[in-house]
Amino acid sequence: MKKTTLSIAIGLLLVANAGVAKTHSMTLEQRLEMLENRLEAAENRATQAENKVQQLQVQQAAEIKEIKAAQGNTPVNGQQPAEETAKNASKPTLTLTGYGDIKFYGDVEFNMDAESKHGVLAATNGNFKPDDSNEQWNLNGRILLGFDGTRQLGDGYYAGFSAQPLGDMEGVVNIDDAVFFFGRQDDWKIKVGRFEAYDMFPLNQDTFVEHSGNTANDLYDDGSGYIYMMKEGRGRSDAGGNFLMSKQLDNWYFELNTLFEDGTSLYSENDGKHSYHGREMVQQKNVIYMRPVVAYTQDEFTVSAAMESNVVDGAYGYEGKNGEIIDQSDRTGYGLTMTWNGQKTDPENGIVVNLNTAYLDANNEKDFTAAVNALWRNFELGYVYAHNTIDDYAGLIKHDDDDWIYNEGTYDIHTIHASYLIPNVMNMKNFNVYLGAYYSMINSDNSNADGYTENDDRYGARVRFKYYF
Repeated sequence: MKKTTLSIAIGLLLVANAGVAKTHSMTLEQRLEMLENRLEAAENRATQAENKVQQLQVQQAAEIKEIKAAQGNTPVNGQQPAEETAKNASKPTLTLTGYGDIKFYGDVEFNMDAESKHGVLAATNGNFKPDDSNEQWNLNGRILLGFDGTRQLGDGYYAGFSAQPLGDMEGVVNIDDAVFFFGRQDDWKIKVGRFEAYDMFPLNQDTFVEHSGNTANDLYDDGSGYIYMMKEGRGRSDAGGNFLMSKQLDNWYFELNTLFEDGTSLYSENDGKHSYHGREMVQQKNVIYMRPVVAYTQDEFTVSAAMESNVVDGAYGYEGKNGEIIDQSDRTGYGLTMTWNGQKTDPENGIVVNLNTAYLDANNEKDFTAAVNALWRNFELGYVYAHNTIDDYAGLIKHDDDDWIYNEGTYDIHTIHASYLIPNVMNMKNFNVYLGAYYSMINSDNSNADGYTENDDRYGARVRFKYYF
């Protein structure tokens, strides 16, 4: 190649400058030599660059080999030895159906709690006296894994699912949500499965809110006060499932949730028995809670109204003197909540305020609850008031020192709760720490079976670690 190039160059020079070449032969030779030197230098640089690339490839392969050896031959960056993949019938692949999007996510939530349980309301042992106290420390929490699948069509129709297994600190695996849904974007939607419907009693940043009674489904404890929060028909029950239909119409939102479950699961279990007003509940049929909600939103303001009611007569009750079942499943509740969410327009300085009320009309019991809470700059403060009126009480099936309500009468419960968010720990936007505390007190204007009429309280604090992935 070099000889051909030189021959062509010499020929052209001789034809164009025959006379000049005779008198200036030394200058021509110098020019030809310079051209040859440049060609050789270019070839040398190309050879050196090729050698460097080969050296980098060898060095990278050595580093990968070293990492694999340190990790027990674990594949690095998707690489697998050729002799290993050759054993497969086909090339390893991750295949999706192509119907829609798949999302994997989750969060870690672990708590360190310190509680002071005082008086006969929440004793932790059978040798408890009214003036004693018992402090406890507790570490609890869970890891949630979420799997969502959604298919969205061009005309706005969509369908999907959500499954959220939970693994807690005690080694127990449960499920949070397990739901299938379909509908049309910003129009209508149908959901079926295990989930929670519209929240009619938001507590804002409720990091740690314990009560002198109980607040939600599966947790009505006979002998304690009850904080009714429009949650009996909301869902995520351990004894049934939901069917929900919703409709969005401009600023209006309409929802009808139907909960099918064993109604006796509303009451906490004691020695295999579900008790209410001192009587064992016997199931006859499953209850069906109908829970309609209507909400109107205008800018930062939202007002919501709802009711929930069991529509199955004689679903459960207690056994009378003649063996008949006395119905106790008639329960109807009403709720109203108003929310101002200033964070919609001012995420940093906006204030979020909730005003909540709820009323329950049940067999031989009437409960009223009201609450207010506010959130500003990561700090939340709230107050919950509950008033219980019990018209009939047969006496507790099992008497423990942690029982406070022994007969009919009126009972008031006051709860103050607060929390503070520490965001972006170590400059990680997905890692937050919450500090929470509460103080709760119950009192009555009537004497109970053992003559305890003084106030009874409990209080506690929590550090919560929250990590999203």
